[in-house]
Amino acid sequence: MTLSSPSMRRAIAITAACVTVAGLAACGRGDDSSSGSSSGGEKAVGVSLITKDSTNPFFVAMQKGAKEDASKNNVKLTVASGKQEGDDAGQITAIEDSIARGDKGILITPMSTGVNAAIKKARDAGLYVIALDTPPDPANTVDITFATDNREAGKLDGQWAAATLAGKAATIALLDLFDDKIVSVDYNRDQGFLEGMGIDVADPKKNGDEAKTGKYTGGQGGDYTIVCNEAGQGAEDGGRTAMEKCLAKNPNINLVYTINEPTAVGANGALKAAGKTATIVSVDGGCAGVSSVKSGVIGATAQQYPLKMATLGMEAIAKVARGGEKPATTSGLDFFNTGVALITDKPAEGVKSITSDEGLKICWGN
Repeated sequence: MTLSSPSMRRAIAITAACVTVAGLAACGRGDDSSSGSSSGGEKAVGVSLITKDSTNPFFVAMQKGAKEDASKNNVKLTVASGKQEGDDAGQITAIEDSIARGDKGILITPMSTGVNAAIKKARDAGLYVIALDTPPDPANTVDITFATDNREAGKLDGQWAAATLAGKAATIALLDLFDDKIVSVDYNRDQGFLEGMGIDVADPKKNGDEAKTGKYTGGQGGDYTIVCNEAGQGAEDGGRTAMEKCLAKNPNINLVYTINEPTAVGANGALKAAGKTATIVSVDGGCAGVSSVKSGVIGATAQQYPLKMATLGMEAIAKVARGGEKPATTSGLDFFNTGVALITDKPAEGVKSITSDEGLKICWGN
């Protein structure tokens, strides 16, 4: 069953509609958010959910999903996060707190390779660790990852962009996550986008080392120029600043890849202020982002499903803690794929997609 099938869309929509708990006020050292009561005679299982921050709608939705699932599985849940993207120290503190508390498992969206040693310490202490959204590098740093295929998400954006250009020259801005950290979600989306465009990426795990000019082979093919790789930190203000830097290098940019939808909104603000227009593609599929597709701010976005990541991860840890079977990776991948769908109101030939109206039925966040 594919995510674009009616039955799957209904299933995801039901899952999203069920998550109606109030947002969590989680930060730094954590928020104990479960009742801790016993259900069906089973002892409560201690689990920590550690996200990158507690303000990005993606992570807020993930926190909501985990809290809802905790009560269903009799999990004593603690929610924690870094202060912002890039706060390795905040995540390390939360991991150490989880070990000290005697938790049975950790769900984490790992900030970078900087938290790998702390994750190893947790696993050595007997905790079952599941990465969500961001596969660590290397993948076996954790027991298993539940995530979007971020490479595929980027490729869908690139395939759509190449087809939409219809042979026109592409003058490209790449607005990434970091320029001082290597994170798999960052290079997989960026490099996947370029692969979807039909551009040789050189080292597939390194942003910015591809040829800056050449031919793209996606769609009808054409010339391309990569103007910039700028880090927007995954935030709207960062996206605006990054786009301003790119426009200063070349005011004729007509295609913008963005790591996520807040970055895309910031990039659009910079383009408008400069009196410019460009096709913007992104990844996430939050309700605000899908609305930006509907309004025309974003041309296409690849939708992922944080509620599914959180609920499946919570269920897996509870099951393992009670002696059940461990989850397995998706065939051909080193993680469990929670799915992706391209959302656009301008479908391109040969690129599978759903409309913004369909995406709004299964989106997450506000």
